[in-house]
Amino acid sequence: MNRRSLRLKLAAGLGIALALPLLAMAATSQGVTTHTSLNVSASNVNGDAKTAVTVSVTGADGQTATGAVAIVEGDRQLAGAVLDASGQATAQLTLAPGNHNLSAVYAGDATHLSSVSPQDTALVGGTGTPSFSLSLTPVAPSALPMVLTAGAAGTVNVTVTPINQSALTAPLFITLSCSGLPNQAGCSFSPATIEILSTTPSSCATGSPASACPPVGTMVLQTQAENNPVHVIASNAGNGTGTVQWAILLPGILGLGGLAWGARRRAWLSRLSLLALVALVTMLGTTACNPNYYYYNHGPGNVPATPAGTYTITITGQSSDGITAQTQNTKFVLTVQ
Repeated sequence: MNRRSLRLKLAAGLGIALALPLLAMAATSQGVTTHTSLNVSASNVNGDAKTAVTVSVTGADGQTATGAVAIVEGDRQLAGAVLDASGQATAQLTLAPGNHNLSAVYAGDATHLSSVSPQDTALVGGTGTPSFSLSLTPVAPSALPMVLTAGAAGTVNVTVTPINQSALTAPLFITLSCSGLPNQAGCSFSPATIEILSTTPSSCATGSPASACPPVGTMVLQTQAENNPVHVIASNAGNGTGTVQWAILLPGILGLGGLAWGARRRAWLSRLSLLALVALVTMLGTTACNPNYYYYNHGPGNVPATPAGTYTITITGQSSDGITAQTQNTKFVLTVQ
């Protein structure tokens, strides 16, 4: 082998060695593919049919995936959760009797691409006990997990699906609430209470079951942006300096005068001391020691923003038919940027 051929081979080998890291970096920047799997199992909890689901997400790079997953049926989310340190998440669902085709959707993270699991069918048997289930449909933003910047609001529709409503002896009233919100955030529902009847609502097509057109409520989740108000100074603040000074000096002058007269006129000393005390109290009530004075002369304090982070929000429905009460819930993931 001549020297020219040897130099060419060495250059080619060096080029490949330099190119491999660049190719690896390019693959990482484009995102690593993932595989999402879903396992479904039925159970019975205190006479209530439950469906337990386990989601696993693995990356093609062998690294643990992070982020959020959602359990969906059609266009509705039944539950949401954050992956743990092993790339898994679990949830427990309350479903109406029948077959349910469920899928798990992984949202992806900074390194890993999103993926959807193959469908798994959950066969749920009937218990005969009236109940209900909750599911979510994103409105704005149009996808879950919900991602908001501090100060923005998000909206989801909450579908309340009746289960065995024909066994009801009285209307079932379900009150919706939320928990798990970060500081400086709140939620509201419209309507806050939903009614389920034992018969098919008139809004449903004739002959269809009540579960075909379940009632829907709307939840609005509002976050808070940092508020740094301009301090408003009263228009007469510049003229009030002398007043404050007199309010401080006058009691001192009166007190000194009282001491001067105290040796001969004990009665006058008592009166002057009382007058000085009244003046001191008046001064404290009209100057910076009074909260109203501080507010009107300095304005309100800063309102902090909703802290950035990832939160698991729980929407709870609590029902009562006048005799028994039950609680169902569903979850979704909120990220505040």
